[in-house]
Amino acid sequence: MTDEAPRGFDHLDSLQEKQIRDLIDRAAGVDGTEPVSEQAVHRLSGRSDTEHLLWTVDGAVVGYAGVEPAHGEHPAMVEAVVDPGHRGRGIGRALVSAALRRGGPGTRVWAHGDLPAARAVASRLGLTPARELLQLRRRLDAPPLPDVPVPDGVTLRTYAGPGDDAGLLRVNAAAFDWHPEQGSWTQREIDERVAEPWFDPAGLFVAADSVTGEMLGFHWTKVHDASGADPAIGEVYVVAIAPSAQGRGLGRLLTVAGLRYLRDRGLGSVLLYTEADNTSALHTYDRLAFERFHVDVAYAGYEG
Repeated sequence: MTDEAPRGFDHLDSLQEKQIRDLIDRAAGVDGTEPVSEQAVHRLSGRSDTEHLLWTVDGAVVGYAGVEPAHGEHPAMVEAVVDPGHRGRGIGRALVSAALRRGGPGTRVWAHGDLPAARAVASRLGLTPARELLQLRRRLDAPPLPDVPVPDGVTLRTYAGPGDDAGLLRVNAAAFDWHPEQGSWTQREIDERVAEPWFDPAGLFVAADSVTGEMLGFHWTKVHDASGADPAIGEVYVVAIAPSAQGRGLGRLLTVAGLRYLRDRGLGSVLLYTEADNTSALHTYDRLAFERFHVDVAYAGYEG
């Protein structure tokens, strides 16, 4: 039996969570890009205020949308995915429409990879692009990585354990106070990521004041395992510089340190995500020979 409308849940049971994760994997395999963000996947565990909308057929989840409510000035956000075998039946449009009603006026909907089907749904619902997140990539073997000296008064080191967490959160919150997802990190976000199989403390670089020990910035790298025909790839996961330390070249220093670490692990390429209007970051990555690979688009325009 097919649902005529999605059902909403504040928390997911273990079977629902597994079915959604399997659905995400199937869609990623067909589309060549992850249909929802890492943050949205973490929220499946129920440790958030996300509302989960499920569309089922004969008890199996074939459509999913997560609705993250508005927080302060940041609008509600929606991420959705439909099973490749059930597309073309109006499920995506109905699912996103229901999610928009849950989120309320101003809600934005992410289209990862901005695929034609997602653009079509946005068009039918009268939504227009409001935000772009670029994925950039570069090879790690060429062109050569530059030599970046450590400035006087700065110590470059790696993650020293939980004692660094307060500094990570302080720098992250200050550097991304404008960012609706990244800027809201708490200890829970750090704990979740440190517990992930991919976490390596040797891949989390810290720039600190040589005298006071105060954290000035950090670069958290990540490694994505090989999947199917796709080889393993590194990621510039988070680069954050405290506003008081900007203009000292720490972003370039930390980025290159992470790239060298990923190269030395034998990886051939690296990816990163950055906002399309973050001109300073784009300038840094352009100088390091990153090139545009694809774009994620947040659509808006729902007025209720």
